Amino acid sequence: MQETLSVPNEVAVELAGIGDGVLESLRDRLRCTIHLRGNRLTIEGDEAHVGQARTVIDEIVDLVEGGHEIGPSTVDAVLGVLDKGEDVRDVFEDVVWRHRGKKIAPKTVTQKRYVDAIRNHTVTFAIGPAGTGKTYLAMALAVAALQERQVGRIILTRPAVEAGERLGFLPGDMLAKVDPYLRPLYDALYDMLEADKLTSYMERGIIEVAPLAFMRGRTLNDSFIILDEAQNTSPEQMQMFLTRLGFGSKVVVTGDDTQIDLPRDQASGLIQVQNILSTIDGIAFIRFSHEDVVRHKLVQRIVEAYKSHAEETGTQRQK
Repeated sequence: MQETLSVPNEVAVELAGIGDGVLESLRDRLRCTIHLRGNRLTIEGDEAHVGQARTVIDEIVDLVEGGHEIGPSTVDAVLGVLDKGEDVRDVFEDVVWRHRGKKIAPKTVTQKRYVDAIRNHTVTFAIGPAGTGKTYLAMALAVAALQERQVGRIILTRPAVEAGERLGFLPGDMLAKVDPYLRPLYDALYDMLEADKLTSYMERGIIEVAPLAFMRGRTLNDSFIILDEAQNTSPEQMQMFLTRLGFGSKVVVTGDDTQIDLPRDQASGLIQVQNILSTIDGIAFIRFSHEDVVRHKLVQRIVEAYKSHAEETGTQRQK
């Protein structure tokens, strides 16, 4: 069957302006022939696929009109939400932070559950592959909490594990040596705040980015604290970090337990903590999968391929 839809001009411009990436994704995922001429979309295929394509396009129209950025991954995101019987608006309209006209909001059902978990729990663990938005969403929530004066400062930390390089050979003092490990956190912050405001916050200690070793001996009150790359903590480091929690604070721990840079005989604190704290009230564990990867669709396939290889060869880390 064939069906022709008229879409608003701004939606047609959005679709045409990104090299037909969304339309290509629709064709791939829904097995329909789809053409855009002006503001008219023609869909051709069997009845079931045409109906599904129409539903997804209607949702994409609503997202564009609501000010959301769209891309090829939007199709997968919308389909994922619909497949799980969720309301697309409940997921995509839960805007965590706005900056320069950009909206940061969940793009999958698991991301929405993650955002809700952070809001409703004192400590939240997010475990899953790269590209699932674990750190980025947590940082957006932290910036929002700071702006709304729910907390007085943000503390971002990572373990400085030598992933194939020796710190001793890097130039500079200790802070200069660990800067490459912390750089992704700075990059995300610049995505969410004006440069002058971020500089002011960091100079005044309102936002602190530091290696995990700098957390020892401190009690962190009235803070939003994020531990990133937690798979590279030892059990002792994980315990040390979690016991820094003070009054009025919130903690988010993110990591990928399939990408551990520790020696094979070194236990990961992120793997161990799941067995120790999973039943404690006030602590939430959210697990992401390759289906939640919101980067290039090839990244999703790479993640799944490595996961399958580890399972087949028995090379995955044991809990």
